[in-house]
Parts: sequence; C-alpha cells; structure tokens
Amino acid sequence: MSMIDRYLLRYFLAVIDCGSFSKAAKQLNVAQPSLSVGIGKLERILGAPLFQRTSRRVHITDAGSRFAAHARRIENEFNLAEASVANLKPARSLRLGVISTYPISQLAEILRAAKRPPDPERLQIITGNERELLHRLGRGQIEAALTIVRPNADGFAKEELYAERYALALSEEHPLAARPSIAAEDLSDSPMIVRRHCEVLAEISRHFTERGVRPFLAFRGTDDEQVLHLVRAGVGATVMPESYAMPGVTRPRLAGFNLRRQMGIVYAAHAAHLQHAAPPVIEAVRARYSGVR
Repeated sequence: MSMIDRYLLRYFLAVIDCGSFSKAAKQLNVAQPSLSVGIGKLERILGAPLFQRTSRRVHITDAGSRFAAHARRIENEFNLAEASVANLKPARSLRLGVISTYPISQLAEILRAAKRPPDPERLQIITGNERELLHRLGRGQIEAALTIVRPNADGFAKEELYAERYALALSEEHPLAARPSIAAEDLSDSPMIVRRHCEVLAEISRHFTERGVRPFLAFRGTDDEQVLHLVRAGVGATVMPESYAMPGVTRPRLAGFNLRRQMGIVYAAHAAHLQHAAPPVIEAVRARYSGVR
C-alpha cells in the first residue's frame, strides 16, 4: 500500500465535517477539482470507496466510517507533534453532541459549573435526535454525546449517568394539577401539546388511543422551552422527561405509563480515551449526576 499523505486525510475529514465537496474545498481554500482528485487518490490507496456521490448529497460509506476514526487519531497526533516541536500547548477542542430532548437549562447550569483551566478547551455543542447523534459519532464529527444510552449501542464506549421516567406537565392552575398521578382517561377533555421530536411519541400516542382518549391538540412543537411556557400558560398539557421543570408547571405521573430512558455519555471511536481523561465539561456532566441512577 502507498503512503497516505497528510493532506489527503485533511481532505477526507473536511468532506465529512462539511457534508459536501464544495464546502470542504472552500474551507480548505483549495479548488474543488483538486479536492475531488485527492479523495479519488485516497480511495485508490485504500482500495475502497469512501463516499457515495449523488447530484445532491455526499454519503460516507461503511469503509469511510471505519477509516474516519483512524484518520481523526492520526490528524490529532500530527497536531500534538507539531505543538510539541514548537513548545506550545495544543489548542484543545471538544465537539459535544446533546440530544434535543435534554433540558437546555440544565445544560447551561453544567457549563457554568465546569471548571475552566487556564488554557480552556474550545467547546462546540451540536444538538440532534438520538439517531443523528449516533450518526455523527460514527462519522467522527463529534467526540462525545449526552444522549440516551441503549444496551445495544455496539461499537461505542458509553457510561450511564441516570434514568428518568416520562411524566405529565400541567399548568399549576389546571383542575387536576394537585394529583400525584393522573389517568389518560381523565385528560379526555383537556387540550394537549404534542412534542413532535419526543423519542417515545409513538408509545405516548398508543397509551392514549388504547384508552379511547383522543384529546384536542392545541399545539405541535419541537422546542421544549417553548412547550413549557405554553404549558404554564394553560394552553395544554404534555408528556415529557421528568427532568424538565419550570415555576408554575407541575409534573404528575401519567398512570400506567412506565417507560424510562437511560441517559449517559456515548464516545466516538476516536475519542474513547475521553472516558478516562475527561475534559472539564464532561467532568461537570458527571458531577451533576453523581449518585443519581
């Protein structure tokens, strides 16, 4: 096999990070034909296609996903070596994925609590649903993700932080707000708000329909802070993870709905070492849930 030049790795990683050849070429300040030729050369060296090209999008292949983890490590070692020779501390960076159904208020508290060293890391936060975050982890586009941890999440190092139920969210002025547990049937005349991005939306819908409850849907949204404000205003009730809280909103149980989600941190293959040498932000996440399971 021929030697792989560093610029080919940089071309490859730029296409992954940018999502297209044209954007990658612009980021690297090279002509797009030069970048395309470089990717073709890399594919010939490796003996496998790394991307599937269509007229609209570029998709990484399975071979490309496997190679991405190694390419990230090699590029990182290049950066460390250059910094060492120059007697400089390399700029540390962390791309942290956060599932879109995690309370943004809790994330803000964690970031405020993170102990920043004299040479703070460059932190980039990327939100997405569970599938999107796993896809980014697999492509090496993020180092770690605060997300749902599944037992069958093969290929990724992971650590569990806490488990939580899904519960109702009602305005404290709702007639049923004082109850610790409310049956779906009791909400038949109450307007509801649908969280369209909820990972258990199908199960929630089934829970209500199986009990003959088809409430009026007052709002459909994908912004949970917005949803909480509308719940507090009395627009409707909804179902969301227990960790969401807001003054003026009560969180009674939905009787008979016992689903839980296991939250934790999942690490990309090229960043598995962060589990044992965690940056301040990940240490702050762990501290937030220390002793909570």
